[in-house]
Amino acid sequence: MAVKERVGTVVSNKMDKTVVVAVENRVPHPKYGKTIVKTKRYKAHDANNECQIGDRIRIRETRPLSKTKRWMVVETLSHAADL
Repeated sequence: MAVKERVGTVVSNKMDKTVVVAVENRVPHPKYGKTIVKTKRYKAHDANNECQIGDRIRIRETRPLSKTKRWMVVETLSHAADL
């Protein structure tokens, strides 16, 4: 079975060892065909509290770590200051 990975932007880092990541998915509207941007938010485990708001990161699915946390940070692709 393939491991699920997503790339998104950190939108919140106020929790201890947890970040909220917004992942955008562009899909065509089923009837009209216009491209719509759908956003899904995932809570991801950030063991070292190193992610900052605006960072572009890669997350990977893992076992349930808490009631809502099922993802973990794999790598930081770019920092907010780099943008």
